[in-house]
Amino acid sequence: QVQLVESGGGSVQAGGSLRLSCAASTYTYVNSFMAWLPHAPATEPEGVAAILSDGTILYAESVKGGFTISQDNAKNTLYLQMNSLKPEDTAMYYCAAATHAARWFALTPSTYDYWGQGTQVTVSS
Repeated sequence: QVQLVESGGGSVQAGGSLRLSCAASTYTYVNSFMAWLPHAPATEPEGVAAILSDGTILYAESVKGGFTISQDNAKNTLYLQMNSLKPEDTAMYYCAAATHAARWFALTPSTYDYWGQGTQVTVSS
């Protein structure tokens, strides 16, 4: 079973940056989608960035230009660079992997089979 461990969250001022990491227990990048899905209080999780099995990257419109998803195949690690953070970005950020998925649903939480424990991002004004 794939295990995912997120790290890199923290508390920052608005306009600051954070880099989140997600370490996978097995090599997942060839045959799976991987995504970052934040879950803010009193809301449903939503996908903000995903890397598909062919390397295609998808972003939610709300984070284009601010967030960058990347992967290091040698380390089997997924990253999310978050710049120009806003208070609205405050959430628990989950890393997730899907073994079978269509790209049309790459930012849909129900697509994903495996989830990490999350890492908290808090952005203050």
